[in-house]
Amino acid sequence: MEKAEIAIIGGTGLYSLLENPIEVKVDTPYGSPSDRVAIGEISKRKVAFLPRHGRHHQYPPHKIPYRANLWALKKLGVKRIIAPCAVGSLQPHIKIGDFVVCDQFVNRTTGREETFYDGPLTTHISMAEPYCPELRKIIVKTGKKLGLRIHEKGTVVVIQGPRFSTKAESQWFKSFGWEVINMTQYPEVVLARELEICYANISLVTDYDVWHPRPLSAKELAETLAKNVENVKKLIYEVVPRIPRKRGCSCGEALKNAQI
Repeated sequence: MEKAEIAIIGGTGLYSLLENPIEVKVDTPYGSPSDRVAIGEISKRKVAFLPRHGRHHQYPPHKIPYRANLWALKKLGVKRIIAPCAVGSLQPHIKIGDFVVCDQFVNRTTGREETFYDGPLTTHISMAEPYCPELRKIIVKTGKKLGLRIHEKGTVVVIQGPRFSTKAESQWFKSFGWEVINMTQYPEVVLARELEICYANISLVTDYDVWHPRPLSAKELAETLAKNVENVKKLIYEVVPRIPRKRGCSCGEALKNAQI
């Protein structure tokens, strides 16, 4: 089976990321992943790409096979994951078109398959710092070099979906000072940690959440998303060759003191 050291989990706009990709079907104990995994190269580094929602966007956020997705990437040898996603802004200073490299999340989802450890082995994974600090630092530094409007940290609140928030909910999330809102970061980031894979998120701000008095038109949203996709491609192309071959973080030892 083909192998890859780095993976990108993203949306349909990122299909053209890889050079000379081949597609592989990966079986897992948790069923099939969202789609076949494309494996190719970026700057002579082996990279896998997995469309989070499937290539036809057939999986809504609450139905994504998160465990199968992460298991498949682990099976392919992946040790680092970069995970772009579209988000709404919860704060006036987080503007449309900005990038946020999240350092925290708040989970507001329910009923998702969120762990590989359902027993009999009891495992309590630490999530005090859920995102890989080494990958985050590289992404932030590279984004600044490219002149992107990039926020070094931020909290993403993850809602169940597929519906959007009410105004009351949005204002509640905003009142805590949380920066962005999304439907897919959880449990993806937790499952990566359980498999001792480094994971970093790049949040692409496509709109303001409904606390804001002026909603975007469909045309404005499409234009912002298209521009953000091009910028995230540029960012990933620059980040991948800067990732050191040897990990300098503790993500690869996440299970060391977690199991009872």
